[in-house]
Amino acid sequence: MVQKQIELINFAVGLPSKMHFGEDKEMVTAICKEKVEECYLSKEGFRGDGVANLKYHGGPDRAVCVYPYEHYSLWEKEFQVSLPPAAFGENITVTNMLEQDVCIGDVYQIGDAIVQVTQGRIPCSTITNRTNVELKRIVETGFTGYFCRVIKEGIIRKDSKVELLEQQKNRVSILYTNEVYFHNPMDVEGIKKILEVPELAEDWRSRLTARLEKNAM
Repeated sequence: MVQKQIELINFAVGLPSKMHFGEDKEMVTAICKEKVEECYLSKEGFRGDGVANLKYHGGPDRAVCVYPYEHYSLWEKEFQVSLPPAAFGENITVTNMLEQDVCIGDVYQIGDAIVQVTQGRIPCSTITNRTNVELKRIVETGFTGYFCRVIKEGIIRKDSKVELLEQQKNRVSILYTNEVYFHNPMDVEGIKKILEVPELAEDWRSRLTARLEKNAM
């Protein structure tokens, strides 16, 4: 299959801060990231980037958050909203890296850094609070975005080239893992297929293993 050229549309980082939403509501979140010219990416994540909830965000397996740019127009049309850059709290907004094509374990070079896809994103209500895009629709479509770990640290710039270096041989896509995780929670064969991918994030490995054990009881 010929790989389409990937374009880095937006590059953003940000630390937790207060976000106002709804009628006089506020919360502390790092979803409101700001565009940057360049930033150093370490194993733990981007310098100057952070998360508010360490239980569900951050860590080496979730050092980089990626979201496909193609979904923006879909959500804007469906929910009659105008989405800001990095609307979903992603660091990297790209074209031609859709959930259906990107697989757990795939390796990409972005600027000087090299990253590896680890898991789909489990979206939370913070996204809806910021964007008015309904959480249930993100889950229904599987258009969640995904996370990467860092294989090689380095500087990424807003105009950095993004290149696929290596495809994982199992070819278990983010969309497939989302389908099993959200819609077929007791699909034993599907769970086993995902668990066979050694590069899968430990959090997802733990969650899916627990489901297998529960199913066997």
